[in-house]
Amino acid sequence: MKITRADVQYVAALANLELTDSEQLRMEKDLNAILDYVDELTAVETTNVEPLAQVMQVAAVQPDAPDSLRADELRDSLSRTAALQNAPQADEAFFRVPKVIER
Repeated sequence: MKITRADVQYVAALANLELTDSEQLRMEKDLNAILDYVDELTAVETTNVEPLAQVMQVAAVQPDAPDSLRADELRDSLSRTAALQNAPQADEAFFRVPKVIER
């Protein structure tokens, strides 16, 4: 499946993006390159390749490997009052921010 200029324009409109002609051309080229690479990957023979579902399985195979994951421990977090204390605008429980997307 090839991406066309119309596809790029459609997705840009959905994302509320204004792309120049050169940006549209570059996006079309880049997206088609990505799809071509995915096609290459699907052609690779993976029948005898074992899936690796968890990174921690590597640590089990290499017991002397350093454990880069921190312990999952309960810690204190910032209270709502403290978080809202320095906000330029706040409601009773929420940050108030200006609208940034206009159609």
